[in-house]
Amino acid sequence: MPRTLSEAESKARLGAAGVPVLSERVVSSADEAVAAGETLGFPVVAKLCGDAIAHKTERGLVRLGLADAGALRSAATDLLAAARPEDGEVGVLIAPMVHGSRELIAGLHRDPQFGMTVMLGVGGIFAEAVGDVAFRRAPLDAVDAEELIDDLATSALLGPFRGEAAVDRAALVGLLLGLAAFAGAEPGVVSVDLNPLIITPEGRPVAVDALVELA
Repeated sequence: MPRTLSEAESKARLGAAGVPVLSERVVSSADEAVAAGETLGFPVVAKLCGDAIAHKTERGLVRLGLADAGALRSAATDLLAAARPEDGEVGVLIAPMVHGSRELIAGLHRDPQFGMTVMLGVGGIFAEAVGDVAFRRAPLDAVDAEELIDDLATSALLGPFRGEAAVDRAALVGLLLGLAAFAGAEPGVVSVDLNPLIITPEGRPVAVDALVELA
């Protein structure tokens, strides 16, 4: 039976493989949440986090743009109160708030015919309208990763955009290679979902949400 890791554990494992993730904290009380926010720097994001919580947005378990200790304390209190018995052990994930005009999606998918594949696509408000997704079989090398990026039909979105820098291709290649490395190091991986992958104004891709599913 496949099991899904919590967002925090998913990011920790992916980060160790080379996927760019944020510096985050998982806390168990409102006081600890405030301390984490002060350490990370406001504004922050707060999410209820646990192995049994995969769809946080649908349940209203995400709070964005918390600008000060008071807002964070209130959000953490509300999130902990929203936990259900079936959620099991939970905490509140505190992370820096990241802004960017572009979002990508990336991940791993085990295809019945081709085996493990690495996926990259356009995310955010363009995802459903454009449907631009590309795949490459794992393992990857740098040339494969470059070709995967070039396979996107809307690759113009990776250039300078609305006053923001072009996407750092070297960093994006490194992220794709990190996904492939994770697949090689975790033979039981069924899928990985990085959604969204925000492109910062400086052009760096950052995985602000991640889920790993293991066999």
